Amino acid sequence: MVKRTSLENAECPIARSLDAIGDWWSLLIIRDALLGRRRFGEFQKSLGLAKNILSVRLRTLVDHGILKMAPASDGSAYQEYVPTPKGRGVFPVLVGLRQWSEAFDQRPEAIATILVDREKGRPVKKLELRAQDGRLLKAADTALKPRPIAKGRKRASVRT
Repeated sequence: MVKRTSLENAECPIARSLDAIGDWWSLLIIRDALLGRRRFGEFQKSLGLAKNILSVRLRTLVDHGILKMAPASDGSAYQEYVPTPKGRGVFPVLVGLRQWSEAFDQRPEAIATILVDREKGRPVKKLELRAQDGRLLKAADTALKPRPIAKGRKRASVRT
């Protein structure tokens, strides 16, 4: 297997995040973990993924602190994969991908589920990016600027 270039030291925060969760299997594993799947066999059954690929992806997610290993909740000798706070932080990203797909998919009627508020049973509102004063922002309303320089650090070039 060809080893890909690591992006963990990239200046761009998007590139850094993709180093940890940048392939579809990893995002689908995180999705399943957030839905309550915990065991290797549950992930394999849900995703239909080869054991060797699933093992590598789970190890990577644990190494990046997105999932952690924990004793099985039923007291058995098994270990479970549990989302960490960092892993639960991926939830808005997954919702954004879902909503993007729902808006632009060629066959939205073929999407089997809708995301609803568990308490009210109503569809979740579309994610929005807002300024600190509450204004709705579009991409054209945003810009990147250099982060303030910490003492003893050189300024990096600005990228998305």
